[in-house]
Amino acid sequence: MYSSKTLTNTFEQFLDLSSQIGNDILKTQGAGGNTSLKAEGVMWIKASGTWLAHAKERDIMVPVLAAPLVDALRSSDSRADKATDFIVGSMNTSSLRPSIETSFHAALPSRVVAHYHCVNTIALAVLGQREKVLAARMAKIPDLKWEMVPYRRPGTPLARQIEKIAHRAPDVLILFNHGIIVTGDTAEDVAGKIGRVSAALATDPRSTGAPDIAALSAIAKDSAFRPAPDMESHKTALSPLSMAYALGGSLYPDHVIFLGTELGVVDPEGSIEAVLNKYRNRNKAAPKLLLVPGKGILLSNELAQGGEVMARCLAEVTARIPEGEKIAYLSEDDEHQLNHWEAEQYRQTLDRRAPEAAR
Repeated sequence: MYSSKTLTNTFEQFLDLSSQIGNDILKTQGAGGNTSLKAEGVMWIKASGTWLAHAKERDIMVPVLAAPLVDALRSSDSRADKATDFIVGSMNTSSLRPSIETSFHAALPSRVVAHYHCVNTIALAVLGQREKVLAARMAKIPDLKWEMVPYRRPGTPLARQIEKIAHRAPDVLILFNHGIIVTGDTAEDVAGKIGRVSAALATDPRSTGAPDIAALSAIAKDSAFRPAPDMESHKTALSPLSMAYALGGSLYPDHVIFLGTELGVVDPEGSIEAVLNKYRNRNKAAPKLLLVPGKGILLSNELAQGGEVMARCLAEVTARIPEGEKIAYLSEDDEHQLNHWEAEQYRQTLDRRAPEAAR
């Protein structure tokens, strides 16, 4: 774990905050989200592919030099994307790579920064009229300075967008089709803001019936699919409205990275093989998630645990999108950038290597 010099009270509070965010499925799913702490010229940032939920039990924070990283970002130096050249090697006990979003953490002036994939935030940040809706919600907490950030691919494209407004020292940044960032001077300060922002953006999910696990198991028999182990993940297929939103396109980056750009639909009286044949005939990869209307969802056996929790995220997001809303889905170009990005391929590799991650 971290050296005794690192484990100051401030650092312990930072780890506590990271763990709290990581253990709330409505805020963070799997390896999503990241937190950072700046102290004495060094910024501690969550390592790529690790889970915030493990912040107090595993060595998941990587030390980087923030100032030269910001200089690299501003000068369009390619080293800013991975940020590995800015690691303080003598302090990096984990030997891991920093988060793919390290550069925007460095660009923000606050000592503590928390970025997470809040389902309540995403459900509003994908709406066609999100500017209006978000402004009305954030008006409930007028003392906090906040900004809306257009969608950009995570990494340096997003960091450059954030760097443009970093000098305003916002308390909250809402990232379209992505999530939220909350900043502050201390972990306690950030935790307090998170509580207030969460209340302002909260939306009750649509209620649904229970999944039919027996029917799902029968459909999945002798196939490469299985019923989702998390019962709440089935909500997407138990609401026609949630299904329509999920099938309409890609809502946010981790949707693309872990679940793919297409979801399959299996008729309750049909077969998985019939659905898969349609994809083979189109020379397309089989979907990783199958929706069985009124019954629940089936997950590919190839899906690692990071993907399993993304199925839950999808269920929670779509259950909170109001009826009749036009959705601003990610474009085909956005999907292509995500699927051909080395940093995300690295993160998925770590997920496949760590089957114990969610335990």
